[in-house]
Amino acid sequence: MSLRERQRRQVRDEIQRAAYELFAEKGFAEVTTEQIAAAAGVSASTYFRHVRSKEDLLLDPVREGGAGIAPLLEDQDADQPADVALAQAILARSTTLAAAELEQWRAAFATAPHLLERVALISAEHRGRLVELVGERMGRDPGADSTPGLLVHLMLAAAEFGYLQWLRNSEHPEMSLAVCVEGALGAVVGERWRHVG
Repeated sequence: MSLRERQRRQVRDEIQRAAYELFAEKGFAEVTTEQIAAAAGVSASTYFRHVRSKEDLLLDPVREGGAGIAPLLEDQDADQPADVALAQAILARSTTLAAAELEQWRAAFATAPHLLERVALISAEHRGRLVELVGERMGRDPGADSTPGLLVHLMLAAAEFGYLQWLRNSEHPEMSLAVCVEGALGAVVGERWRHVG
């Protein structure tokens, strides 16, 4: 990563951190972009160079996390079954943030429940790449066999369910993101993916 990219990322992180604190304190609807910019120590124009909307400050961490699943899947042991490898890649990506950062994000999200239905783990482009990788791992052509695509879609739907379960249950600290996502993925992992005719 270049120096310019690191600086850009640092500014974005400051804006995000300031936004989460303000959302948790005042509520999502009550916080203005100007307040976020001021709390982050940047101008409004700098804010808008880094952020499209307040909603994106809450939704982008999920999207960015989803983009990192394919490389993690590629790194899984080649002998691992496709379902297990994909579940481990999703879980690894879901647990990269520190617990304090996750709790700050969840507290901020709690003030914007209307955004919960917009939580999407991955873009169509990255989903397509996962289907290709799973097809290779299964020895199946995703263009002729729907099994790799079905596995990817079910795994991602399960992971999104785990995220939503975690976001909605902030009063249960024992329900960590890892526990929720792992439990949801566990419902999809199984022998059926290894013996499909």
